[in-house]
Amino acid sequence: MLLEEFDYILDESKIAQKPMKPRHNSRLLVVNRKSWETEDKMFHEIENYLDENYVIVFNETKVIKARLKWFVILKDWRKKEVEIFLLTQKTLNSWECAVFPGERLKVGKVVNFENSKLKWKIKESTYSGRIIEFNIWWVEFLEEIDKIGEIPLPPYIKKDEQKIEDYNTVFAKEEWSAAAPTAGLHFSEELLEKLKNKWVKIEKIILHVWLGTFKTITTEIIENHEMHEEKIFIEKETADKLNQYKKEWKKIIAVGTTVTRTLESFSDNSWKLEHWEKDTNIFIYPWYKFKFIDELITNFHLPKSSLVMLVSAFYDREKILEIYQKAQENNYRFFSFWDAMWIR
Repeated sequence: MLLEEFDYILDESKIAQKPMKPRHNSRLLVVNRKSWETEDKMFHEIENYLDENYVIVFNETKVIKARLKWFVILKDWRKKEVEIFLLTQKTLNSWECAVFPGERLKVGKVVNFENSKLKWKIKESTYSGRIIEFNIWWVEFLEEIDKIGEIPLPPYIKKDEQKIEDYNTVFAKEEWSAAAPTAGLHFSEELLEKLKNKWVKIEKIILHVWLGTFKTITTEIIENHEMHEEKIFIEKETADKLNQYKKEWKKIIAVGTTVTRTLESFSDNSWKLEHWEKDTNIFIYPWYKFKFIDELITNFHLPKSSLVMLVSAFYDREKILEIYQKAQENNYRFFSFWDAMWIR
């Protein structure tokens, strides 16, 4: 298939710049795959559809302050802002990072941050940036970057007023992501409690989201695109329960593309879910045969992105693009702080 088949014209005024408060007051476009009908709802109204026959699966990864800035002094004594963006952890104390501007960050350079015990050294250059070695390890490292780092908001969010809590789900637990599993941002503690009271089953997996999720697809033929790797994890108890729910014909709802990619990566051709920790680079696009999920709660994604391809695989490419156009006409909010779509 061709990349241009997943393009659409986006009105930039539809890109949400701040989260909805309360979270469950975002809008929800309900899409019926059998009838092709759609309904406009508020997100909290999802509880009216769900009962004990449904299982909702969330990604409990947590965003860290992966964006670090400081100033270097130039020869003419002018200050130049420099930035690194944590991409992928390589060892206990080293990360592959994107660097801006790269010419200021040569191999061997050592940097001390003001008002922090954090120090680091550039070990080598890579295609994506630099391998940077820090002087402290994981728990202490997280404490320090929480003090001096910034929220790694996507480039299409222009305002910088958000708190780290705004860009994390209410169930976020495992720190390691540079981007949020944003479909989960619509769920509030209040809504989750209502779902539990209706005996809706809730399970959690982990996919740590890194900058590759925003990687631009450059190949004209999408089958030639290579997906970035992301770390995924499912506990044995969770896999066992999900497998039992599948046997009982309960409907498995994946909250977001990260949950979808995790469940499909751990599924075999007998519709059984395995468990452990591994890396996945699964690329889901039209003609992919889904093995585990039954329904999908997702958001409105970037043109020509791997995410819009995944959603097109779950429903229908032409129908998805039509829905995106109608969503814009009806003033749905797009991208990270967006409204949602539930494909049933």
